Amino acid sequence: MSALDKIKKMLKGHEDQAGKGVDKAGDMVDDRTQGKYKGHVDTAQDKLKQQLGTDRDQDGPPRA
Repeated sequence: MSALDKIKKMLKGHEDQAGKGVDKAGDMVDDRTQGKYKGHVDTAQDKLKQQLGTDRDQDGPPRA
């Protein structure tokens, strides 16, 4: 079992909280770098949320 699989298993049922954590971490990086890498950070946030299954909108279905 890979590390990502273990993380997904731990996050099961807490996807919203994980998504908020990813957003908060990205915002902190943007703040510390004064937005210099905002595009890269946003891309990383989106990909991480997709991998963790936290890329859901308010209504619940995954984003396309």
